[in-house]
Amino acid sequence: MIDIRHANQRGRAEHGWLSSRHTFSFANYYDPKQIGFSDLLVINDDRVAPGRGFGKHPHRDMEIFSYVLEGALEHKDSMGTGSVIVPGDVQLMSAGTGVAHSEFNHSASDPVHFLQIWIAPSVKNATPRYQQQNFSAQDKRGTLRLVLSPDGANGSLELRQDARVYAGLFDGSEAASVDIAADRYAYVHVARGSVKVNGIVLNEGDGARIRNERQLQFTDGQDAEVLVFDLRNNEVSELWS
Repeated sequence: MIDIRHANQRGRAEHGWLSSRHTFSFANYYDPKQIGFSDLLVINDDRVAPGRGFGKHPHRDMEIFSYVLEGALEHKDSMGTGSVIVPGDVQLMSAGTGVAHSEFNHSASDPVHFLQIWIAPSVKNATPRYQQQNFSAQDKRGTLRLVLSPDGANGSLELRQDARVYAGLFDGSEAASVDIAADRYAYVHVARGSVKVNGIVLNEGDGARIRNERQLQFTDGQDAEVLVFDLRNNEVSELWS
């Protein structure tokens, strides 16, 4: 079963310097039917004005990753990490016992467009850590590249949860598929463009909860960039609920 959530159904937040779309309940946006899916709790689609951003603030016990679509995002945290994240980079911050961070648009002239995504960890009070890795367009072109996994397989970042995240780029005749085990769920988010998933068209900003599908086929992309989440078979993470 593929349950589509269209882009225009998402929550909205407009703050002048920030334009955000919330796939799941977040901050002032609350929908009791949209409180995460399995261990996937947040997908925020953020556009931040030049030189602006999120000031230093704390987190605990959450796996938080950023995926930049356009522009450059500057990260600083209480672990002493400082970096600039650009398209192709995947940044993963494991908050564990507690970490404070800031995320700012690195440019004084151009906006930055990125996804910030939260996944509930399998353990609480772990040691905070930071990881960042670049996955080139060639790595993702016409395929689904593993970017996050529990064991860091194939050069992916190591996630503290039984979840896997794939990123792919599809255009024209490019196609790929991913198998989903019988006891697993999946979630698809279209970051840009459009693509067919098992013959169903998903457009930019659309997402889909997927249950009882053993394979997902991605075809007929039009400048599409997608993220695919392979998740445990439970509706909402026990850690969150």
